[in-house]
Amino acid sequence: MPEPTMVVATGTAGAAETAGTVVAADYFESYSVVGLLAAIGVLFVAVAFGAGRLLRPVVPTPEKLMTYECGVDPVGEGWAHTQVRYYVYAFLYVIFAVDSIFLFPWATVFAAPGYGAATLVEMFIFLGFLAVGLLYAYKKGVLTWT
Repeated sequence: MPEPTMVVATGTAGAAETAGTVVAADYFESYSVVGLLAAIGVLFVAVAFGAGRLLRPVVPTPEKLMTYECGVDPVGEGWAHTQVRYYVYAFLYVIFAVDSIFLFPWATVFAAPGYGAATLVEMFIFLGFLAVGLLYAYKKGVLTWT
């Protein structure tokens, strides 16, 4: 069995290469842990689905093949009309939720020294765009509940 050899770096180039190799090894070691956990998760899901497929009873009946909603037998057609305005309200909610997401970090940065004027101008530009969008929605009649 061959004995391990020790490499001694001489000069700065050898030390830099050795340090770079150590940093790269640590870097990829942390990713190997993440990869191992992802592989274990995929394996766990595959085993659970496989066990479910092997253990479940397979007895297809017409009642089991019929579609249902919340345990109630379906009545009428499967297609139903949905008002588009509900999607518009949901979209407006998302816009204002995003607005609040951007306002909280702005408030913390605004308090930091040296960022006051710039962040104030940027936030008023952002709020201006939101105000124009809200005005557009109001002019189109989106905000009226009928």
